Amino acid sequence: MSAANIDVPSMVSADLPSPVPAREYEECAVTDVLRRVGDKWSILVIVLLGKRPHRFNELHRGIETISQRMLTRTLRALTHDGLVRREVFPTTPPTVEYSLTPLGRSLLTPLSALADWAVEHQPQIAAARATNDAAV
Repeated sequence: MSAANIDVPSMVSADLPSPVPAREYEECAVTDVLRRVGDKWSILVIVLLGKRPHRFNELHRGIETISQRMLTRTLRALTHDGLVRREVFPTTPPTVEYSLTPLGRSLLTPLSALADWAVEHQPQIAAARATNDAAV
């Protein structure tokens, strides 16, 4: 970034074609990551694993409304993306532990910034929604 654009986020300062081609949008790295962390459970799983490693049943008990199937799918997707490590210990029965990889841990900082922004601006968003709902 140039010194003149020091306060402009890199995402906003990027030139986008108009209209944005569907293929370019679908192949965008940002779109890909937002799909992963924007699903219903991934952020919560990442935050819990950011505190410490967990076994599957610990995670399942720690997220009240998630089904075993959905937790399994979420963990598989996060593991596939390299954000979560699945480690099997040779016990009887085998013990499986999930933890964040260094890549997954590096996601905690931007997720924390987004969470801070959401908490700070929640009253403004709620007020805008109420105003727009009343106008309908």
